[in-house]
Amino acid sequence: MSSMVILSEADLRKIIGLDLEAVGCVEDAFRALATKAVSMPPILRLDIPEHRGEVDVKTAYVPGVDGFAIKISPGFFDNPKIGLASTNGMMVLLSSRTGLVQALLLDNGYLTDVRTAAAGAVAARHLSREDSTVAAIFGAGMQAKLQLEALTLVRPITNARIWARDHEKAQAVAAECSAKLGIGVEAIVDARTAVRGADIIVTTTPAERPIIQSEWLERGQHLTAMGSDAEHKNEVEPAAIAMASPYVADSLKQTRRLGELHHAISIGLVGEYAEFPELGQIIAGRVAGRTDASGITIADLTGTGIQDTAIATLAFSRAAAARAGMTFES
Repeated sequence: MSSMVILSEADLRKIIGLDLEAVGCVEDAFRALATKAVSMPPILRLDIPEHRGEVDVKTAYVPGVDGFAIKISPGFFDNPKIGLASTNGMMVLLSSRTGLVQALLLDNGYLTDVRTAAAGAVAARHLSREDSTVAAIFGAGMQAKLQLEALTLVRPITNARIWARDHEKAQAVAAECSAKLGIGVEAIVDARTAVRGADIIVTTTPAERPIIQSEWLERGQHLTAMGSDAEHKNEVEPAAIAMASPYVADSLKQTRRLGELHHAISIGLVGEYAEFPELGQIIAGRVAGRTDASGITIADLTGTGIQDTAIATLAFSRAAAARAGMTFES
């Protein structure tokens, strides 16, 4: 006889939010990736091009952690045209001791949204200047809003710009973020203008051609690229990767294959096996992050299975404490 907890998105929203504990949870996951014998296989991805769809499957096991998550994460980017969210999905948490299912997390992508935003905060905490006050967010979806909110948890952000191909969407997001966060947020028509004078830049789009040009970047800026989680995606001009000081990967094995780094390698700007620091190594103090206030730092975050195991484990723990969800006996 075994039991499994089923948690709906509504259940999960009551017990997990984008807060400093979530940021710390994801930060610990990055640290574990650098310091423990983590088992994290390559991302499995299914493409459905005729509907602008893709499905990613991610997982990771961390020694010493009682559970491990397997996440199914669809992204169908034409969905907003028919009134649906572009991302959804679910996670399954299994026991590391027995393999039995501990929890079914029917989050519709909510936990992925939270852990992805938290990862952006972790990157900013370790790579941006501590006095960063101006943010530029590229994109106008849920992740754009959450990335800005996450930045306010770790940096004294007072002003932000939102750029998106759909300027009306950018205006709506700017108004929403300004009201929620209590800071000045403006929708910007020109991408280069959005970058100019920003301390932190975050890209959150499914772009297939660069929307950030290397010549736009200024001394002291930090850029986090969130969107390039597939080989065909590319938000940042490859020359920017080559000139970063430093360029930092979430997983170098992944960014060589499908991140922004992948594009710099493919055109010969960077060697195929060139070594770069990973975010976890910087968190663990094994390599340096930003060493110069005037340097341009870039974080290439493709999303890792260990982040999913971390946030799913946190959710399971909080659900037990709150007696949330429905228990299913089998």
